[in-house]
Amino acid sequence: MPTILSSLRAAFDQKMPAPVEAKHSATRQVIALQTAAGPVWTPRDYAALARNGFMRNVIAYRCIRLVAEAAASIPFAVTCRGETMADHDHLRLLKSPNPDQSGTALMEEVYGYLQTAGNAYVEAVRLDGEVRELYALRPDRMKVHASRDGWPGGYDYEAGGRRTSFRREEDGFMPVLHLKLFHPLNDHYGLAPLEAAGNAVDIHNAACSWNKALLDNAARPSGALIYKGPEDAANLTADQFERLKSELQETYQGQANAGRPMVLDGGLDWKPMSHSPAELDFIEAKHSAARDVALAFGVPPQLLGIPGDNTYANYREANLAFWRQTVLPLASRAASALSGWLCGDGEAITPDTSGIEALSGERSARLDRIMRADFLTDREKRVALGFPADPVMENDDE
Repeated sequence: MPTILSSLRAAFDQKMPAPVEAKHSATRQVIALQTAAGPVWTPRDYAALARNGFMRNVIAYRCIRLVAEAAASIPFAVTCRGETMADHDHLRLLKSPNPDQSGTALMEEVYGYLQTAGNAYVEAVRLDGEVRELYALRPDRMKVHASRDGWPGGYDYEAGGRRTSFRREEDGFMPVLHLKLFHPLNDHYGLAPLEAAGNAVDIHNAACSWNKALLDNAARPSGALIYKGPEDAANLTADQFERLKSELQETYQGQANAGRPMVLDGGLDWKPMSHSPAELDFIEAKHSAARDVALAFGVPPQLLGIPGDNTYANYREANLAFWRQTVLPLASRAASALSGWLCGDGEAITPDTSGIEALSGERSARLDRIMRADFLTDREKRVALGFPADPVMENDDE
C-alpha cells in the first residue's frame, strides 16, 4: 500500500519539467574537486611587493611606468561589422570613463596594477542597462568569490572596513572585469612580473643599501682595533673602551669625515677584516640584478640606461622590440577583454596603432612594398592599406 510520502513524491515528479541539457566546460567538475566554495585570498603580500619594488627600487619603478604609460598611450578603436566607427558610445566611454579621469589615466592605472599585482579590476557603473562610467579598483582589496563549481562567481571588495559584493546581474552582465596575467599554479589570480623579479629586486635594493652604508661610514674601514698594551694591562678598562667608541663615532664616521686618517696610540693596532667593494664585485652584481628586473618586465636594458652597448642603432631596435614584444601584446589583451565585456554582436574594441611613432618605420616600409606591387590594382592596394576599396568623394551629390 503506497504511503503518503511516496504518493507526494510521485505527484511532484510528474509536475517537474524534464531537465534541459546545458552545455558547460568539461573541466568544471575537475576544478570543483580542487577548489572549495568561498573567498579565495591573494597568496602573497601585495603591499610588500609594491613597497619594496615599485616604491623603493628605481629599476622596477621605471619599468612599470614605461610599460603602463606606453600601453595607455595607445587609443582604442571600435569596429562594427568590420567597419571602423568614428563615433560610438564605447569610444566616448573609453575616452572619458568617469568624471575624475581620462581614458589614458584609467588605463595607465589598470596596466600599472597588472605589472605590480598581476591582476587588475575595472568596475562598470550602469544606468538603464547602459554602462556609463568605469573605475579601476585596487587589486589587494579585491577577492574572488568562487562558486560551487570552482569558477569565479563574483567579487568582494573591502575598503575602510566595508565590503561591497559584485555578482552577475539578472541580464547576465558582470559589473567587474578581471584582467589577469598567466599564473601556472593559481586558478583565480595572475602572476605579476614584479613577483617574478622579486629576487633581483632584493639584490638591487641590497646593493643600494650597501652604497648608502659606505657613504655613511666613508672613512671607517670594517675591521678590528687590537689593543697591544703592557702585559699587566692586557685589556682596556671600561672607561677607556667607551671613550674609544665615542671618538670613533664622532671623529671617523660620516660623510664629513671621509678620508680623514686614523691616529692610533696607546698600543692600538688596526686590522682590516672585510673585503673591499671591488673584491665583492657588488657593482656588477647590481647591474646584473637591474638587467634581470628589466627582463621580467620585458623592457630592454638600453631604455633604462643600464651600462652596456647603448649605441643609437641598438637603442632604436630596442625601442621597437619593446613596443612589439611588450606594449602591443598588453594593449591587445586589454582591448580583447574590454571587447568581450562591453561589446555586443558584431562589435569589437581594438588598439589603434596607427599613431605609434616607434612603428612609423615599419608602416613606411609596408606602404612602399604595397605601392611598388605592380600585380595589385589600385582597389586592392587601398584594401591592403586599410582604406575603403573606392574613395569617397566629399562633393559627391549621388
